[in-house]
Amino acid sequence: MEARCSRCTVGREFTMKLVKKGAEAYLYLDEWLGVKVIKKVRVAKRYRVSPLDLYLRRHRTLNEARLLSAAKTVGVPAPAVLDVDLSNTTIVMEYIPGVLLKDVLDEMPDNWRKRIFSLIGECVGKLHANGIIHGDLTTSNMIVCGDKIFFIDFGLGMLSKEIEHFGVDVHLMLRALESTHYHLVNSCFDAFIEGYSRSFKKFDEVLKKVREIRLRGRYVVERRKRK
Repeated sequence: MEARCSRCTVGREFTMKLVKKGAEAYLYLDEWLGVKVIKKVRVAKRYRVSPLDLYLRRHRTLNEARLLSAAKTVGVPAPAVLDVDLSNTTIVMEYIPGVLLKDVLDEMPDNWRKRIFSLIGECVGKLHANGIIHGDLTTSNMIVCGDKIFFIDFGLGMLSKEIEHFGVDVHLMLRALESTHYHLVNSCFDAFIEGYSRSFKKFDEVLKKVREIRLRGRYVVERRKRK
């Protein structure tokens, strides 16, 4: 599917190719100032009151752009933000040539898989050490490019120093492995924790919180069974 857009260039049209249609935003592959880029466009929601909808889309656009830039600043690979258009709730960011980790994880050699997850853990530790919460740590939001792992889609992220938020982030990573790569959970998560502990001093407090979060979930499930 293709769309036409002339917002970013005077006197010339670029062809944008829709590469992903999400619940909150569409991703387009495009050309911007002569380079290949990804444009993330947050789409209007008809069920929301129009002024509130625009406010939320603008706020989330700006928040994600800031988190992407903050991640790069602390040494975590993420697409560079090239432009932010709040009027059209659009982020123009660096195109990362690579593959989603979700699509290649199962075929990876065991030693390479462990190395990747150790690196992921180290990067998440750097984010948390600097108060950056990703908000959606799944293998669908990581791109393997050469020997690097790039973190994408900070749309649900925030800035926080709370152990609870760190724990939720790590728990999301564990749940993503359990639901999508269940046969690799133990080796991948062990490697993740090994890397995480290298870069975040409060890792033991976070792991305690993860265990607490899991117990909460089990409690809710048991309560539902009794009803």
